[in-house]
Amino acid sequence: MTDGLRNLDPALRHAWHSLCRAGELTIAPRSFTLLGERYVAYRSPEGEARVFLDRCPHRFAPLSLGSCEGENLRCVYHGWVFDADGDCVEIPALGEDAALPARAKLTGPDGVTESHGMVFVAPETPLTPVPRIDSAYDPAFQQGDLPVIETRANAGLLADNFLDMAHFPFIHSGTFGAGEAREVPNYSVTREGYTFTAAYEHEFANREDPGVEEGIRPLLQRRRLTYRYTAPFHLELAIEFLDSGGTNVIGFFLTPVDDENVRVYSSLWRDDLDGSEERMGDAIDFEIAVVNEDLQLQSRYEVLELPLDITAEVHTRADKTTVELRRILGEFARTARG
Repeated sequence: MTDGLRNLDPALRHAWHSLCRAGELTIAPRSFTLLGERYVAYRSPEGEARVFLDRCPHRFAPLSLGSCEGENLRCVYHGWVFDADGDCVEIPALGEDAALPARAKLTGPDGVTESHGMVFVAPETPLTPVPRIDSAYDPAFQQGDLPVIETRANAGLLADNFLDMAHFPFIHSGTFGAGEAREVPNYSVTREGYTFTAAYEHEFANREDPGVEEGIRPLLQRRRLTYRYTAPFHLELAIEFLDSGGTNVIGFFLTPVDDENVRVYSSLWRDDLDGSEERMGDAIDFEIAVVNEDLQLQSRYEVLELPLDITAEVHTRADKTTVELRRILGEFARTARG
């Protein structure tokens, strides 16, 4: 095995991954793909998220084509019924009093949980902590979700891109990068286990600020960027606008679908829009444009693998966050692989 991380590296099974948005789960079963496996997911009448492999143990029919009956899930093919724990409780072809096969049981992930509007799944015992974004629970913040994007990419390289501070003036010259200073100021990274935080301040062109058009404030303003990373692919950026006021929190959640594709979930939490749906819509459109700029490059990588060997690439002091990403994922992968 090479010292790199691909989307289907077995080590990734020992981590929490975003499966879908919480709002995507209803009492009707749906299918979602993670790490090359299809999962059926639905919500119980009490609101609990239920997740199993999307495969009936009888003839491997997709359970996502079936139906929910209260807490139970019925397979569309032969009508087998499975309870909330995945145990088979009915096989119509055998009648009411027949003994049911012990192996008639659904396979589920090691863990399922929800946080900040996302459903997370750990296929096997997770080594990483459950991600959390505190702003999602602060009533001062208004939430807006970007459309889900599925793209050809490597999840590790996308995480690297999100944490990279030196590409703004170049990749994002069509959005916020045109007024960015090219030099990345010195900053520090604070690590804790499989997470880290990094923060720095710089000047940028604040084209969203209504005060610029009104002549109240200049276009070039100051902001503080605080990056929070949780392995393997959960990223948060809190942008504090030091001149115009307010905070924009961007959540970036990456789901490895298969070896060449990633599902990208992204949400905004803003406390500076005065509850305006129109302004939130504008903010979402702006972020979509930013993400599309990134994906124009990321989707074109020939080798879809994040190098974990720190000596494989050339790094500079501007790359502290992305180097720390490689260190954390390298340690995680070695531990998970055993």
